[in-house]
Amino acid sequence: MIRYELAGPDLSEVRFAISPLNELTLSLRALRDPGRFPLHLPWLRTVRAADLDRETLLALTNERLWTPDFLNPRPRNPLARLEDELEVIAATSPQRVRADLDAVHFDSGPPAILSGRPQVVLRRVLTALRGYWDACFEPHWQRMRAVLEADIVHRGRTIVHSGMASMFAGISPRVTLSDDLLTIRLTTSKVDYRRTTAGDGLTLVPTLFTRNPSTPISPEEPPVMFYPARGLGTLWTSDRPQAPRALRDLIGETRSGLLTLLEAPASSTELAVRLGVTPTAVNQHLRAMRAAGLLTSARHGRSVVGVGYEALGRWHPAALSPAGGPAPCGEIRWRRSPG
Repeated sequence: MIRYELAGPDLSEVRFAISPLNELTLSLRALRDPGRFPLHLPWLRTVRAADLDRETLLALTNERLWTPDFLNPRPRNPLARLEDELEVIAATSPQRVRADLDAVHFDSGPPAILSGRPQVVLRRVLTALRGYWDACFEPHWQRMRAVLEADIVHRGRTIVHSGMASMFAGISPRVTLSDDLLTIRLTTSKVDYRRTTAGDGLTLVPTLFTRNPSTPISPEEPPVMFYPARGLGTLWTSDRPQAPRALRDLIGETRSGLLTLLEAPASSTELAVRLGVTPTAVNQHLRAMRAAGLLTSARHGRSVVGVGYEALGRWHPAALSPAGGPAPCGEIRWRRSPG
């Protein structure tokens, strides 16, 4: 059980971030035990065909699916780049590399491929991770990031409307906030500590590769909680939304697709991925549609990446349907939902 004493109840103590490196490292859980991650099976099939240093990658986790703390550093900003994070890892001290690998493989010690000089091991690990990213993550990162950003938008909205405690409760039954004490009940009894967030704050990192909240193994690490992101079920969905034909004829394929997707609020990045167009193109359409009164938008939270949009109810495609029976002179009559 992990207990973080929040130094203050205000939002400045809690921030959200997305980390390419953390996704890369935590995905090793799915490589080791694919059966625990059935929603990733379409992606895992492509991973199976990739030319990877699997021996090194699989050695970085254990049967409990732990990963070394030095490979899960706290993201320094919500727009972290893999290259910057790899530079941080490359500067890890040999003592830290050895200690973190020993902590993961506490039963029998690290596998042979990770048992050499720490400097050599670290170079091997970085090379393996870089190859893994290039082959298996880089082609899909925009889609992955869109799901993570959408989760942060949702959490920010929950904080605004229902408060911090409600936001934490929505992450998992294993996470509770009482007064200023955040309690995280892990699935293992091997990690148990309590520490304050004073001076460090608390960073919340959504991830696609965990089923339960997790934290660093060591209490010396800055306070971080990795938690399962919402929307994983849509990650590998490739079907484009199909708007009613009349709506497509009226406002075009892309804009009708946007209205169809906006049955629930979404970020512009998420919309771009789902529609298969660039974020720039999506933003141009969104601005025009908002100016026409078809959409509303809002920012949520201090560190949220992206803008959440949702279609106004009377214009959502679900609210548009033939009034019944053929209209004279080919005219189509439509009904609008209230509002």
